[in-house]
Amino acid sequence: MPLEAGLLEILACPACHSPLKEQDTELICTGQSCGLAYPVRDGIPVLLVDEARRPE
Repeated sequence: MPLEAGLLEILACPACHSPLKEQDTELICTGQSCGLAYPVRDGIPVLLVDEARRPE
């Protein structure tokens, strides 16, 4: 389910404050050294570093 228009414009990675991009059911940090992937559950982004998936 796509996020509401404009929401990605105001969201940022809690770890490094870089912008996020939507990919499948996750929000991916665009920061070069970060790259954490945050889950989106029931249309709600879970922006907790402890819940994020590390880049592979």
